[in-house]
Amino acid sequence: MTNSAEGAKPLVLVVDDYQDAREMYAEYLEFSGFRVAEASNGAEALDKAFALLPDVILMDLSLPIIDGWEATRRLKSDDRTRAIPVVALTGHALAGEGTGAQEVKCDAFVIKPCLPDTLVAEVKKVLAARAR
Repeated sequence: MTNSAEGAKPLVLVVDDYQDAREMYAEYLEFSGFRVAEASNGAEALDKAFALLPDVILMDLSLPIIDGWEATRRLKSDDRTRAIPVVALTGHALAGEGTGAQEVKCDAFVIKPCLPDTLVAEVKKVLAARAR
């Protein structure tokens, strides 16, 4: 089902262990013109990131197997995935968590629950910054 228009759409890897949230984000991103891949834990996120080399990764920080903090650390320390923007997603609006996300080199930080429009705007923002 690949065509030239499909290849031009940015690929977003949505990583969230909560299936309803993952599916909602994926559907809205697809509706907004993105291709989407999904992962439900940090180990699966790493496998898919290395295999697919997405244009941006939406990373929940509270994940089973390997948490989003560690998965992001590994992605940002690997030459294959270092340049891929990672948008940290978390339901924990803790004062220090935004700083922690920056320490593991997250490119942006979104607190859940968030409106799908907010998420799409953040994805577009990090893609625009990457293109510069």
